[in-house]
Amino acid sequence: MNTQSLLSVDDLWVSYDRIAAVRGVSFEVDQGEIVTLIGANGAGKSSILGAVSGLLPVSRGRLTLAGEDLLKLPAHRRTARGLAHVPEGRMIFGNLTVEENLRLAAYARRDREEAQDLERVWHLFPRLAERRRQWGNTLSGGEQQMLAVGRALMSRARLLLLDEPSMGLAPMLVREIFRVIRRLNETGVTILLVEQNARLALEVAHRAYILETGQVVLSGPPGELRDHPQVRAAYLGGG
Repeated sequence: MNTQSLLSVDDLWVSYDRIAAVRGVSFEVDQGEIVTLIGANGAGKSSILGAVSGLLPVSRGRLTLAGEDLLKLPAHRRTARGLAHVPEGRMIFGNLTVEENLRLAAYARRDREEAQDLERVWHLFPRLAERRRQWGNTLSGGEQQMLAVGRALMSRARLLLLDEPSMGLAPMLVREIFRVIRRLNETGVTILLVEQNARLALEVAHRAYILETGQVVLSGPPGELRDHPQVRAAYLGGG
């Protein structure tokens, strides 16, 4: 694996009405990795993704993507640099078809490879290909999650921010989503994953960070963290 750092987060602080949701968080995501952020509700995981993508203001700290200062770029320019955010709740356009949702994501691109990327999405998500003419608001929760990920891929993402991709899905669909995450990574997409299903997140990730009340309290390879008493007790149902 290429270990060149793609995303660097250094001493990140994010606040809401003077209350710090993220407090001095630092970590890196190397090219080709899946890195997961694990923690309870309110731990600051989604706030970190929002800060990286430009949806939330940063109180203090430094963010770089391939060495470029992200804090100088608005959200839409970060997308143009290859950063794609799949937020919790999917936020697809229900009054557009599956294919229209995907093509809309490529609207701002200036290359002529949209058709090639659309075929890639159909290959990764055969179910979406079957429903390409179907309205977004008629899809199941799992299909909407697939569409949200496919839409991010249409922007030619090199770093994919995934926020709670398994939330609200049946167990069988959760497993399918995680298989897709692994396949995406195998094709070269680097992924920063926020996920409450710690067991599955640790199965797919190369490295993990455990957050509590806006701070990193543990980090390391998934194998080590799975055996850590604090992680087992809090997230894996063991003592």
